[in-house]
Amino acid sequence: MAKHNYAFEKRQKEIAKKKKKEEKRLQKAGIDDSQPQDVQPVSENDDK
Repeated sequence: MAKHNYAFEKRQKEIAKKKKKEEKRLQKAGIDDSQPQDVQPVSENDDK
């Protein structure tokens, strides 16, 4: 039987905790994470 990789589990928990903390920080800042910020509307008459 393979040895249990506790370091991997610990790292995954840390990553999840950081992600949750970042989402909470963004929510407090008033930024909705569900809306992409880098998408801009493209107009058809950009050739000038």
